[in-house]
Amino acid sequence: MNHAILLISCPDQKGITAAVTNFIFQHQGNIVHADQHIDEQSNTFFMRVEWSLDGFMLKREDIQRSFAGIAGPFKMQWQLSFTSRKTRAAVFVSRHLHCLYDLLYRHKAGQLFCEIPLVVSNHPDAAKLAQDFGIPFFEFCVEHQNKIAQEQKQLELLRANQIDLIVLARYHQILTRQFVDCYPAQIINIHHSFLPAFAGSNPYLQAYQKGVKVIGATSHYVTEGLDEGPIIAQDTAAVSHRDSLEDLKRKGEDLEKIVLSRAVRWHLERKILCYGNKTVVFD
Repeated sequence: MNHAILLISCPDQKGITAAVTNFIFQHQGNIVHADQHIDEQSNTFFMRVEWSLDGFMLKREDIQRSFAGIAGPFKMQWQLSFTSRKTRAAVFVSRHLHCLYDLLYRHKAGQLFCEIPLVVSNHPDAAKLAQDFGIPFFEFCVEHQNKIAQEQKQLELLRANQIDLIVLARYHQILTRQFVDCYPAQIINIHHSFLPAFAGSNPYLQAYQKGVKVIGATSHYVTEGLDEGPIIAQDTAAVSHRDSLEDLKRKGEDLEKIVLSRAVRWHLERKILCYGNKTVVFD
């Protein structure tokens, strides 16, 4: 597809939709998707509009400068992107490989429109899987005493490969503020519960011991606060007293795969707008 996408947020007022759509119309653009939302409590207007560039009168390099004249009077915060450019995503993983396998399979099947130039881990377990999919694998042994130094090496690797997005596919390391600040709203994590319940290293044992009737998974952007970033996607599955601990783990892993891939796909399709500690998802 040869499309352009605008993501817009600004104080709500009359005429915003007309101004944006008229800008596209006046330059012979054909809108293929448009959606908007108003947060009444903050009086904030959000919009996603996608249009075909076939026959569009402005060159790509001129669209941003031209649209700035529309955005200014409305005090817009806005992002312009093009569907022809693939996002370059790095996947970080530890020893639980189900989310990594799912992402690589979906990518190979054409369900995720991106490039995956590398897989990064703090353990060797994922090396064979990455090799099977033809993706370079990099291992960084991360311990408390070398964490900062190893993160700097990781950042150098990411910059060298022009990485736009980092996907934490069950990566069992807490990223430092210095690392997170390099990729604001560009690091997606999967959490093994319906946040904020059952935090810790063994959530399914906790859930099993509590006799829960539903389990869940949450995908969110990473911020400095642990598991407190803007939530992108969540889902749940019903469980009962008949489910064993292994049943809970299996159902939980299925949820994690679905929720993480959904969040990654929405990000790649430029369907997410962050504001405060929340998201608007134009799904």
